[in-house]
Amino acid sequence: MEFKHLVEAAEKWCSGNPFDLIFAEENDERRLDFYAEPGVSFYVLCPGGTDSFHVWSESEDCLPFLQLAQDYISSCGKKTLLEVLEKVFTSFRPLLGLPDIEDDSFEHYHADMEGEPGPDHQQMGVSQQ
Repeated sequence: MEFKHLVEAAEKWCSGNPFDLIFAEENDERRLDFYAEPGVSFYVLCPGGTDSFHVWSESEDCLPFLQLAQDYISSCGKKTLLEVLEKVFTSFRPLLGLPDIEDDSFEHYHADMEGEPGPDHQQMGVSQQ
């Protein structure tokens, strides 16, 4: 994706959360820098020179919170900039003073798997005659 389109996507993403895009550079590296009060900052290196996105922060306080986003990026499949930014935002919610959002998709799936099978589910190895 062209860098200018990444910048436009980042600016649009910033309109829905506390972060501001404070710097965008394409010369040495395709880098987008973000900042939000109270001192939460990170940057994203966009694919071009690298195979995938990379997130980092020069703030020691922010680095531990980026682990979730870094793990997400390194997992299988290509990620979009918006997917990466949303994962970073989720990771930083506690630093921003926002409540955690539980990802209940796994819990919902897990809840469906608990308990005995319903009457319309045949258990493997058991013939019902």
